[in-house]
Amino acid sequence: MGQKINPKSLRIGIIKDWDSKWFTNKKLTPVMLEEDFKIREYLDKRLKTANVETIGIERLGTNLNVNIFTARPGMIIGRGGEEVVKIKADLEKIIKKHRKEYKVEAIPALHLNIEEVKSPMASATIVGQMVAESIEKRMPYRRTMKKMIEQVTQNKDVKGLKIKLSGRLDGAEISRSEWLDWGKMPLQTLRADIDYAKVRARCTYGTIGIKVWIYKGEVFNKKSLQK
Repeated sequence: MGQKINPKSLRIGIIKDWDSKWFTNKKLTPVMLEEDFKIREYLDKRLKTANVETIGIERLGTNLNVNIFTARPGMIIGRGGEEVVKIKADLEKIIKKHRKEYKVEAIPALHLNIEEVKSPMASATIVGQMVAESIEKRMPYRRTMKKMIEQVTQNKDVKGLKIKLSGRLDGAEISRSEWLDWGKMPLQTLRADIDYAKVRARCTYGTIGIKVWIYKGEVFNKKSLQK
């Protein structure tokens, strides 16, 4: 069980929460769901180099709040907030076009919030992105994994780490999987705060799959869990 299920989905409702939070009637459910997917798809492409950890979407009445948690808020905000204005305008166009296709007249008021990740080296997504950047630059995968483990383990909040790479490593003809780990990784303990991420490194010789697990200790009180 612990090796086959996404650690985050296994803990939703216990110590983890949903990335999208909203309620609607049955008729608008497919519209909202596809809209969330298009918003995330656009932001993933636009903010590929901004080290984005998560994108939270909240719908409160006629308001649509998009919360972006990133290690590089300056890249998203830009000089004088120019980039944020452009991103917001593009998202509003996507939402209007999408609702026009479904013939939905009501258009929500979009609010874009940028929040900084205080401990980027304790985030599985950001660590995975950094590994992917190194591999795309043709750095040796073993050296990359060892260097990343050294950096992550300097964080006192991290009590366990595992990095796994799969694919044509270093351009080899036959694909294989390699991994390195450090510390504890209690995947079957539901109160264990385990951050998990899947990232892809797109190289000239193929795609390398990257999986990262980061264990931050046990959570006994949901309020004590920090983002």
